[in-house]
Amino acid sequence: MAKIPAFFLPGSDGKTWSAKELKGTPFVLYFYPKDSTPGCTTEACGFRDNLARLALRGVTLLGVSPDSLKSHATFIAKQDLNFPLLADTDHQFAEKLGVWIEKSMYGRKYMGIDRSTFLVGANGAILQEWRSVKVAGHVDEVLAAVEHHLAV
Repeated sequence: MAKIPAFFLPGSDGKTWSAKELKGTPFVLYFYPKDSTPGCTTEACGFRDNLARLALRGVTLLGVSPDSLKSHATFIAKQDLNFPLLADTDHQFAEKLGVWIEKSMYGRKYMGIDRSTFLVGANGAILQEWRSVKVAGHVDEVLAAVEHHLAV
């Protein structure tokens, strides 16, 4: 089973988050394209509303995007988010996980985040991953996977 690559990212909570710091704790990392956009807001609010279900299993939730900490702070305040957002402004961590990809909109090609989620075990192994996520129903899929992989 693949391990989550090393990372050191600043969080909206003032901490620097790392794989090393999270060792011994299962966690969900979800990558989203942009703060305060419709799909990203729906996804973040879905996780916000189900954070207690993740916490029951001892799972830490972290959102990651290339947005700045200032942008994250505005998004968190506006949506009353109850978990940290990490700033991968140089998208190096996204690149390590293969979620920084070429996209296309209206014929224009650009680089951006492929909406993706990773469930990582306490030992750092990636237990499950979702790529090119469709927002509808995704939080429920993640919760089901947490129940399956982290059953007590």
